[in-house]
Amino acid sequence: MVKGLYTAYTGMRHQQNRMDILSNNMANSDTVGFKKEGATNQAFKDVLAYRIKDSEDGWRADHIGRMNLGVKIGESYTDYSQGSFQVTENTFDLALGGEGFFAIEYTNKAGDTSTKYTRDGSFSLDVDGDLVTKDGDFVLDTNGRHIRIDPRKETTIDQQGNVIQDGNRLARIRVVDFEDYDYLEHFGENFYQPVDGFRMKTPTAQIYSGYLEQSNVTVVSEMVELISVSRAYESNQKVIQTIDGSLEIAANQLGKLNG
Repeated sequence: MVKGLYTAYTGMRHQQNRMDILSNNMANSDTVGFKKEGATNQAFKDVLAYRIKDSEDGWRADHIGRMNLGVKIGESYTDYSQGSFQVTENTFDLALGGEGFFAIEYTNKAGDTSTKYTRDGSFSLDVDGDLVTKDGDFVLDTNGRHIRIDPRKETTIDQQGNVIQDGNRLARIRVVDFEDYDYLEHFGENFYQPVDGFRMKTPTAQIYSGYLEQSNVTVVSEMVELISVSRAYESNQKVIQTIDGSLEIAANQLGKLNG
């Protein structure tokens, strides 16, 4: 009976983890380029089995292995599917059509720089004319350099990422892609960074100027899933309450001697 408490407890922990992820998805439903996440789970890690009528042991039933109670929280995953495009008519708002990421020079609070990757193409020019993210991090070109643009001149950006002024190409925006997205991890609000073992490949994405890729979160689907998670959480909660009541009866009433 006590084992049921732990089984229900692991169920509650799993549903709480799912609820946290769903809530984060809904909170970022309006975040440009955001990719929704999901959670996995595993049943008993090892199954309790019996050997019955074994020819070597006669009729004796022996335990094989051990039993882990309840559900085991698995790994989180990211859905990298394409989000819809929103028209902005701003030259420096860029959306990627297909697989790939913009390369960004990220600077932390200590002043250290590193390259991060994002699908958020809501860029602008800073006071020096450098193309930057909304947080002021530099957008990189194919040579790993900052992209400086004269704000006084008309600028066009083609689907290959070429930044053109007066008919001359100033730079080409760097777009990268990876063979296996399992080697990417979230960094901050909307960045990704590769982990050991990653391998790059030639990107196929095209750049669309004047558009922004919206998140791929469907709010209605997330709300329906959230309701399902809440009910599953409550079911596990009721199991604990029921077992607790049974334990109270067993401890305080069963076996009591009448005076």
